[in-house]
Amino acid sequence: MAKDITPSRAGAAALVRYYLLRAGVAAAWVVAAFTIAPSNPILAGALLVLYPAWDAFANARDAKVNGGFRANAPQAINTAVSAATALAVLVALQIDLHLVLALFGAWAILAGVLQLVVGIRRWRSYGAQWAMVLSGAQSALAGGFFIKSAAGPIASVITVVAPYAAFGAFYFLVSAILLALKSRRRAETA
Repeated sequence: MAKDITPSRAGAAALVRYYLLRAGVAAAWVVAAFTIAPSNPILAGALLVLYPAWDAFANARDAKVNGGFRANAPQAINTAVSAATALAVLVALQIDLHLVLALFGAWAILAGVLQLVVGIRRWRSYGAQWAMVLSGAQSALAGGFFIKSAAGPIASVITVVAPYAAFGAFYFLVSAILLALKSRRRAETA
């Protein structure tokens, strides 16, 4: 008899809530980045530190809910990378904005590849993960763009990073909707 790998309804519902939370926090970050941060360098710096710090916290929480770091190595690595990036950005803000953008680029590449791996793993269990896979790939590409842009003139790091965060919010929202619809269909056919 084949092992049933269908995820529980509770697990799918928790993942939908997680994706919605990630979308909401990213959207709020983007609003602050475009409205308040351009005229307030201290807030802009705080937002640049908080973005990877939030990612570290969210990955750690998601891994904990889904079996811990041992069962979720990509999220464990992403947690460490994101936390280290938040600290590095905090230091780099005192040194050079080009360095801040280059750090965001390296982080976006690593976090994107790790998100892509998590999306593929979850696709097997939950389905409806194409937006997460696409988001991971796009994050890696954006990271390359950030690193390239760091070599040139930079008016504002926050306005370069904010569209990246906006796409992240969009992908998390799409993933939540797709997974909720797929879960509803599974429940109706069960």
